[in-house]
Formats: sequence, C-alpha cells, structure tokens
Amino acid sequence: MPAQLTHVALFVRDVARTIEFYQKYAGLHVVHNRVDDDVPVAWLSEQESEPRFVIVTIQLQPGEAAEPPHMAHFGYDLPSRQAVDEMATRGEAEGVLVQGPLDAGPIVGYYCILRDPDGNFVEFSHGQPIDPKRIG
Repeated sequence: MPAQLTHVALFVRDVARTIEFYQKYAGLHVVHNRVDDDVPVAWLSEQESEPRFVIVTIQLQPGEAAEPPHMAHFGYDLPSRQAVDEMATRGEAEGVLVQGPLDAGPIVGYYCILRDPDGNFVEFSHGQPIDPKRIG
C-alpha cells in the first residue's frame, strides 16, 4: 500500500484568525481543536466529518520567528509500524533521517521524520487517525 498524504502542518500567528480566514474563503471546517501546553492547535478539512486530509494549524508563541519552525511538515500515513521502521531505515541509509521511529501516543502515533532536498520535514506515521471520532 502506498503512503497516503493525511495532513500539512502550518505555523500561524493566530489560530482563531486562520480558522476564520479558511472558513470564509475556502469553506473549510474545524474538525479538531485543542490547546497543548498553552499552544492552540486546530485541524481544518474540506469534509465536515470523516476527513481524509487536514491542515493542522499550530500557533506560534510570542517571539517565535514567522518562517517555518522545526516541525512544519507534510504528514503521510503508512500501513504499519514496520513500514515506519522501514522508511526510517531507508532515510538513515540515504542521510535524510531527522527523527528515528518514536511512539508519541494515541493522537500522534508512531512516526519518523525525513528531510526533503529543500530542508522541509516529511513525517511518516502509523496510528495517527485524523478523524477525531477515532481518537482515544
């Protein structure tokens, strides 16, 4: 089974303003909204329920640079933890592995991170449902 693009993570200055803009101009729906350690996070999707792809918006903290911070990334779903391990092994062999396999719990799942030729991060994960009804 090929990897499936599930999300793009964007760092924004104000999550509420970003939600308002994308709802107003692109018709996106908020399918998940939370605060992690005082950091607002919202998932936006074209589908109101059972999303297949989301834009994850993460609010920059005061003083953080506007350019993409270290975890701005594209996220791909893989069919198994073994597939994540295999991706990490390939990335390590080719010198592009940034983060080896890590289990970050039920929301983030099991993932590794590679760096593309332009320095962008690409996350490959398993067990990271983007449908909030399937979380925890």
